[in-house]
Amino acid sequence: MKFALNEGVGRWHLTSGNTILEGWHMMGKWATGYFGVYSVIWGFVYGAAGTASCALALAALFPQLSLTQWAVIHGLAGFGLVWWGKYKTFEKVMNWLVGIMFITVVGSAVLVVPQLGDIVDTAVPTLPEGSLVYALGLIGGVGGSLTMASYGYWLQENKWQGPSFIRAVRYDSAVAYIVTALFTIALLLLGAGLLYGTNVNISGEKGLIDFASILGNELHPAVRYLFLIGFWSASFTSVLGVWNGVPYLFADFIRTIRHQHISKEDLSKTKAYRFYVLWLTFPPMLLHFIGKPVFLIIAYGALGSIFMPFMAITLLYLLNKKTYVGTIDRYQRWSNFALGISILLFIVLTVNELKNIFFK
Repeated sequence: MKFALNEGVGRWHLTSGNTILEGWHMMGKWATGYFGVYSVIWGFVYGAAGTASCALALAALFPQLSLTQWAVIHGLAGFGLVWWGKYKTFEKVMNWLVGIMFITVVGSAVLVVPQLGDIVDTAVPTLPEGSLVYALGLIGGVGGSLTMASYGYWLQENKWQGPSFIRAVRYDSAVAYIVTALFTIALLLLGAGLLYGTNVNISGEKGLIDFASILGNELHPAVRYLFLIGFWSASFTSVLGVWNGVPYLFADFIRTIRHQHISKEDLSKTKAYRFYVLWLTFPPMLLHFIGKPVFLIIAYGALGSIFMPFMAITLLYLLNKKTYVGTIDRYQRWSNFALGISILLFIVLTVNELKNIFFK
């Protein structure tokens, strides 16, 4: 589903020549308004959740500083890299972090694989009773949510313009989500290999520390550090992706509703872009003092999932309008199918959540 959404955003930018914000504005003020309200709320929550995730890893590695202190440091680090750095610098840092994330976590999982012989049958994809809602909600926190809508602006920074780049976008998105899938499967293998059948439970803020300690005890002390470094890399790539990408959307939102004559290429130089970087960094620091980093991360995941059906519905409409994109892509039927499945799943999620809220 994430691949279909990501590819759809990229294809919209390339075929229509418009940004995703311009597309939403074509659909009416309701779509633009939804994004405006959602982006402000989401940015406030994610600004705390993303940095809290980074803090969990580094507090385990360097407990001399508290979770709150590490969270604030990561917010300032993301702020500095985006505020004073250039796009190419951001891209290089992201590539290095993704490489570290992949090698350390997948490498740790490879070491665990020999221990999986007796529990291979647990790999059958089933969901425990009552867990469907949680499984759907996790979609909002794995592989991007609002950040996916930023993809078109990154294409713009890389000078990918016109339908000739659609194939490149598909390869780019496929590689991204194959890496994401392998990373997630590696975490599942680690959990199965080290926790299954042991009656050991991990939860809360100390869960990550406990799990890393189990890794170190069962495999090698060095693996504990590798895993925590990989976890930190995964968290910090998410922070940097949001700090760089989502402000493009907010700047485009302000440009669109105010009818400003600003080129798409100059969005990162606008006051609106810089305002949103500030919004992500400083106001959310207040949330760290409630001392519930895991709660913030879960809240972000749930909030992120709300954006998925909106993006699926709007892409389904925009990419099937010849007046917007010209010739309909021959792969559109597959895109329509994947976007339709996404909408259906999130209808189930929404109905269940509303039922739990109003009919407990």
